Amino acid sequence: MEFHIMTLFPEMTDGILGESILGRARKNGLIITRSWNIRDYAQNKSRHVDDYIYGGGPGMLMQADPIYRCYQAVCADLRERGVPEKPRVIYLSPKGRTFTQAEAYRLSGEPQVPLILLCGHYEGVDERALMLLSAEELSVGDYILTGGELAAMIVVDAVARLLPGVLGDDMSSVAETFHEDLLECPQYTRPEEYEGLRVPEVLLSGNHAKIAAWRKEQSEMLTRERRPDLYSRYREGISG
Repeated sequence: MEFHIMTLFPEMTDGILGESILGRARKNGLIITRSWNIRDYAQNKSRHVDDYIYGGGPGMLMQADPIYRCYQAVCADLRERGVPEKPRVIYLSPKGRTFTQAEAYRLSGEPQVPLILLCGHYEGVDERALMLLSAEELSVGDYILTGGELAAMIVVDAVARLLPGVLGDDMSSVAETFHEDLLECPQYTRPEEYEGLRVPEVLLSGNHAKIAAWRKEQSEMLTRERRPDLYSRYREGISG
């Protein structure tokens, strides 16, 4: 799957994309990532990409033209390499639909479709850019960041780890938090006792049925206590 990041600060995203699991997946050809500097497509000597907001208001707004030109360059690159699918564009915005694990599954379900992530700055971007790019808007949470780069990396990481081979053990992405709308149960490793705290005996029993039942019970309890919204959805799924 291809991920293209349109940003004013490609060094921010390049560092993350080259490390850890994402870096290994890129090295092994499981994903393709590239950061595109929007400033390279500004048509002025100073390479400025922002201007004052029509109608007044504080701050500056990213202009539509350099964003659209950058998008056209990404599309030209895809065509030259024979990528047949039209890319999907996502603008990271606090106004967008909340990015959830379900959204990550949705995006990873079409690995043949390149994903372009637009990172905003200042007071956002000119609405016409979003219209020209037919951009979806996604939010990583109800808070404001100084730019969209960190949000874009969250989306790339969450989607890429669901692709076959990226985690190495494909079952790792199944039995985890948010699977079936439940939080993950507590996990333990060696030693059996540490600072007076012991691993629950059931996990040492070797009885796989009892272990599975304990894990399910713990997941339900944690979800009910910490995320009643998820627990309600989980219960509705059972009753439905």
